[in-house]
Order: sequence, then structure tokens, then C-alpha cells
Amino acid sequence: MSGCSIRALWILNLQDSVVFSRRFPVVEKRWRLACQREGGFVRPLLPTEQELASAFAERKQREGSASGHGIRLSHSAQGSDSWIDDPITQHIIMLHIKREDEDEYMLWPLVLHVKGFFYILVLPLVEPQQHKSYERMCRRLDCGNIGRMEDGISSLLLNLPCITGACVVAHSLGDIITGELADPEVVSSSSPSVGGLLDSLTGSIGMSAISARAKPASTPVATSTTSSTSFVGAIMSDTPRNSSRPIDKDLLRTFISASMPFGTPLDLSLSNISVIKANGFSSTDPPPADLKQPAWKPYLYKGKQRIFFTIHEVVHAAMYDRDDILDAISISGQVNCRAELEGLPDVSLPLTGLKSANVEVLSFHFCAQVSEHGVDKKAFMFSPPLGNFVLIRYQASCSHNPPVKGFYQLSMVSEDEGAFLFKLRLMEGYKAPLSMELCTVIMPFPRRRIASFDGNPSIGTVAMTEHSVEWKIITSGRSITGKSVEATFPGTIKFFPLSSSKIPALRRMVIGSIVEEDSDVEQDDTFNMENTDEHLAKAMNKNLQAAELEEALCWQAYNYAKVSSECIAY
Repeated sequence: MSGCSIRALWILNLQDSVVFSRRFPVVEKRWRLACQREGGFVRPLLPTEQELASAFAERKQREGSASGHGIRLSHSAQGSDSWIDDPITQHIIMLHIKREDEDEYMLWPLVLHVKGFFYILVLPLVEPQQHKSYERMCRRLDCGNIGRMEDGISSLLLNLPCITGACVVAHSLGDIITGELADPEVVSSSSPSVGGLLDSLTGSIGMSAISARAKPASTPVATSTTSSTSFVGAIMSDTPRNSSRPIDKDLLRTFISASMPFGTPLDLSLSNISVIKANGFSSTDPPPADLKQPAWKPYLYKGKQRIFFTIHEVVHAAMYDRDDILDAISISGQVNCRAELEGLPDVSLPLTGLKSANVEVLSFHFCAQVSEHGVDKKAFMFSPPLGNFVLIRYQASCSHNPPVKGFYQLSMVSEDEGAFLFKLRLMEGYKAPLSMELCTVIMPFPRRRIASFDGNPSIGTVAMTEHSVEWKIITSGRSITGKSVEATFPGTIKFFPLSSSKIPALRRMVIGSIVEEDSDVEQDDTFNMENTDEHLAKAMNKNLQAAELEEALCWQAYNYAKVSSECIAY
């Protein structure tokens, strides 16, 4: 067996109920024939939806969460994923399927992808001997022993290209069920260079000139460069966009039938599938005989030729307002492209100044070929697919000032009352056409319930929730362009008295890990799960004491405010 074939896939909700499933009888027949060739090693048929849901719920209870621990703990049972003692088992899992009047058997390898409010399980086709190897591994006492790395699960998975294919299938399904299918936004611009990181890399060689054309009718209207800044030692994290809307089963069936006929993934781009379904293939315009048509361009474009580029950058900044701790500022960005070109042309693009721009990570779309490698210069050529796509992704350290600078102070005058002060400066050093469209400051108090606050900001509006104060400096419909603005917000805040009768439950971000903290709110059973990060973070922070009144910004309490802003240039 070569390549990737899928035996079955399932989508479950948070209640561990199967909401969608698909089996591929052709692939399942291949599995059974392969088992018979191995001397009668034939497992029962694929589990029913109820059997799979029960096995998945049992695994969640046994492993502590859907993903599990990934490491062997004292309560790990022989034959379980955590017994393997490898973090990969958080993503490639095994289920114990139980049937009446039959022996229990293992269903492996299942690729697990958590997206929004859904769990996606994809079962690829593997060789029977590989399945046997995993079963023997599950019962070994020395799983995870560094001396047995050559025959561990990582070595086994390296020989299974179907795992990579199954991961791509799972991620594609996740994007569909949560509605995150929008192409990267690409618009035209008649403005000069706006001073982004990519401008320094390309030397402004014509990004804006190339994109200074009329906007195609199907192109989205807005694109943005988002700057997110956190103050006083905050750790930034992106919150995934969850969706509780029902699954579009018809769309899933159409996508699966077209993208993986008979269980073999071919083209997992929904945009390509949608266009082919609407327009079909043109037999009157075949590709040139001397050129091979790539899989990412299933049909050829006909019409006015044009190419557009836009840049989306996210600035992450942690500003401590302390002389002994340097501020940390970094940039992550992507170059979005839309190429409406006839035939199968190649587009060349040079990148210079990589070293001076402090570029640390640089990756390209699979349609690109890097022809020149260097510390400070790269040149690449790409054959663009249809529609919008992400051409380049990059990360760099940044010496420039972020679009929002300032400081945040909080002093507790009593156990239940504090005085705070914000002093911010927006868009200092930034010029037109760059404009700030949105800016919001959030003061979180995860361990205390807010009773009231009093204060008048110099600009914007303020809203209060049970555990945070939100200051909207710039709202939709207003913007700052070509000037620097100072914003201040002094005030006082009062909390409800601490209650010792409540259950410690509220989660707080601590260096990228989620741990349980003391709080005076009730516990949410939905998130009463423990993974490896939680387990380790708990151990590290077990004996830390709460903040003293005169040290309100120290480790365990009120240690940061988060600023999110959005800047756009056309």
C-alpha cells in the first residue's frame, strides 16, 4: 500500500456524540484482504457510531482529556496511549472497541484534531504488520525508554506517510465545520509602500505597483495589519474562533466525495472543488503539451491578467515598564497573493535584507521553489494556484516601536479596593497611509469578582464584566491616521470580598499553560480536564503565595493588561 487512503472518519461534539461519519468500503476491503494475506489477522468490521462514541468517552476519562497526557503517569494503564510515554499520542490516538460477546480490540491509528466544539477522528489505512507492531509496543514495559528510541512509536510513524495525509484531511474538515474557509484577503492598492517588514525585504520593488490595479469583483474588500500588544509582562495567546452552529452535512458530503473519492485524498482545497463544480473542465483550452499542469491548478484561467499582493503582520509585544527587564517585541506575518494569469506562468520574486530585518523563520507555499539561498538574500519562483493563497509566512524580532506604547499601574489601597492608571501613546512614529481602526484595552482580574469601578478615560468608552474592565479606545467607524494620540485612564476599582467557600476553578494563562487558580466563581465541569501542560504548571506553581497588597502586579495576581489594536493601510 502506498500513499494515503482513509478507512473512515468521525466527527463528535463535546458531549461525545457522533454528529457525522463517513466510511469508505473500497478501502475497508483492501484492509481485510491485506489482513487475510497476513495469515488470518482480520479485525472485526469498523465500529458503529455508538461503539466509537463509547470508546472515545472512555478514553477521555482514562487519559484525563480528549488529547490525554502524552506522558506516562503513575495511574497510566498498560495498553493505553499514556503508557506509550510519547507526546505524539496526544494527536495519534488509539481506542479500545468493546462489543458484546466479542473480544475487545484496538482501533489504531486515529488522527485526532480538535476544532471549535468538535473532535475530528480520521482512520487511515496502514499495513497489518504495522498495526501488530503498535499492539506489541502498548504492552512493553520500557515504552518511552531512551534506549529503545529506534523501535518507538515515533520511528513507526515516520514510516507511515498516511499519517500526514490523515492530518491534512482532519484539518480541512475542521475548517469546514467551523466556517473558517475564507481565503486570505487580497485587495488592490494605489498607495505607495506602507513600511511593513516585507517592504524592507523586497526593497519596495513593486509590491504596491503590482497591486495598483482595479480590484477584481470577487475579491474581499478589507485587509488588515493587526498589532496586538500586551503590557506589564503579559503572555500573548490567540483564542481560536469557536462555532456552535450546526454542521453543514451536505457541504461535508460534497467535499468528501470530490476531494477523496473512494477514500483516497486528491485535492483538499474547497475553493478548487467549488469552482470545478460550478464551471467544470474546459476541453477547448488544454494546457501546453510541454508543460505539466500542477494539481493545485486544476483548470486554467481565462481573462484579464493581474496579480495582487497584500501583507498581514501581527506585532506581539510584552512591555514591562522596568529598567531591569527589556521589552520583548516580535512580528509574525504573511504575504497573501491572488494571481489571475493565463496559462501556467512562473513568477519570480527576490527577497533582500533578511539579516537586517532580523527574519528568523521564513516558509513558502508549496507552489514555490527557492532558487537562491543566502543569509541576507533569497530568490524564489512560484507557479500560482487559482484564487487567494498565502505565499509566504515569516517571523522576525523587531526593534521598532509597537503601535501602542505606555504603562499600566495598579495599587491596592485595601484588600478589596485598588487604584489604577493607564497612560498610552498610539501610533507614535507611524505615518499615513497607515491608520489605526480599532484599539481595546482589557484589565483582567481572574481571581476576583468586580463590584464596581470609577474612572473617566480621556478618550473612548469603558465597560465592565464580572472579572474584567474593558476600555475601548477606538471603535469601529473611527480611526487615527497620520498623527500620534495620547490616551489616559485613571480610576479606582472595588471587588467583592473574598469567599473561601467556593471551589478553585478559574483558569489563567501562565507562560503558555493553563492552570487551575483560586477563584470565587463556580467550577465549570465542561473544562474539568487535565493535560500535560496543566499537570506540569500545577507542579511548578503549587507553593506560590498570593500577591501582597503593595505588590499588586506580582506573579499570582493582576499582573497584566492586554491591548489589542488593528492597523490598516490601503
